[in-house]
Amino acid sequence: MNFIVIAILVLGSIALVAALVLFGVSKKFAVEEDPRLGQVGEILPGANCGGCGFAGCSGMAAALVKGADAGSIEGLMCPVGGADVMGKVADLLGIAVANTEAKVAVVRCNGSCENRPRIAEYDGLHTCAAMNSCGAGETGCGFGCLGCGDCVAACQFGAIAINPKTGLPEVDEEKCTGCGACAKACPRHIIELRKKGPKGRRVYVQCVNHDKGAVAKKACSVACIGCGKCQKVCKFDAITIENNVAYVDFNKCRMCTKCVDECPTGALVKVNFPIKKAKPAADVTPQADAPVAAPKADAPVAAPQAETSEVKKED
Repeated sequence: MNFIVIAILVLGSIALVAALVLFGVSKKFAVEEDPRLGQVGEILPGANCGGCGFAGCSGMAAALVKGADAGSIEGLMCPVGGADVMGKVADLLGIAVANTEAKVAVVRCNGSCENRPRIAEYDGLHTCAAMNSCGAGETGCGFGCLGCGDCVAACQFGAIAINPKTGLPEVDEEKCTGCGACAKACPRHIIELRKKGPKGRRVYVQCVNHDKGAVAKKACSVACIGCGKCQKVCKFDAITIENNVAYVDFNKCRMCTKCVDECPTGALVKVNFPIKKAKPAADVTPQADAPVAAPKADAPVAAPQAETSEVKKED
């Protein structure tokens, strides 16, 4: 019995000493967390989409607090929360936030089933990443959309879906937050984040094919052939031709849409622009009250047939 009591006392003493040591170590090496981290984290949407450039909202919160202590949070933006969330964060941290225009994902490929016919059949893992690693895919274009929906799976907001008729992804502008998850998931980088623009209007090249004109045109009827006509007509130097494909810089574009009218293949597109009304046809019907031209003074006037007959009878 004495052995049991002694063992209990020894173990209890060891536990007490260990507890005192751990308590002292925790106090000595304690790291105090800035309470603003939790407050900023509560303001952020908590989507953990990675659109801000950090692994999650906690990383974004830490960067915002650190930037506020340094006096600037320039370059930090939550694409999901947008200006409203960033404004609340700025009020909490007591620092100004630069105005950042909202962005939306655009699909830079118009290679639908009609425009880009299939020349092969893929029988493997139904993901864009797997198909892309196997080669050009099912069509002659090795740069266009593969249509397996990796972008759809990556979107947490249900803002993108595959159109069953065209086989291409379509973005719902109302749901898109501009997080960029779909763009990162696309192995061919055909999805790009662009400014929404005034009234949601945008002009961009719906093609990323780097092949030369004849080859690109053969693979897809609406491919950019790099002819440069759009670049010549643009007065704002917003269009560049690189690797046989045109690109519109949305920071320079003034959306005059002259390039869209000039494009011979339809690769340049404009979104959310009003439809131009057709000019009314010229009315060529003569009016009822239009003045009739008077005969010339020296023009001979033919005698009536009746009078001519009477003269013959008298003779």
